Amino acid sequence: MNDYDPLRDYLKKQTLAELVLSFEQIEEIIDAPLPRAAQRASWWETLRSPQEKMPQREACLEAGYIATRQADGKSVKFKRMPKRER
Repeated sequence: MNDYDPLRDYLKKQTLAELVLSFEQIEEIIDAPLPRAAQRASWWETLRSPQEKMPQREACLEAGYIATRQADGKSVKFKRMPKRER
């Protein structure tokens, strides 16, 4: 089981093409604090280094979303991937 499965499940239930969640909201969803590394944009970039498996990236991809940390450094935008990319 992946620690980010609850995030995957949450995203799978979403109907919006795009949504933004604060780090606090994500921590509530996964019922755990995010690591310090989550503050780095590269930690969230779903399409970066696809050969490097990262649990938070896998959870987003499995849910059909691309994650991008926002400029405020405290939230993440999740954008639904086109069906053909999944």
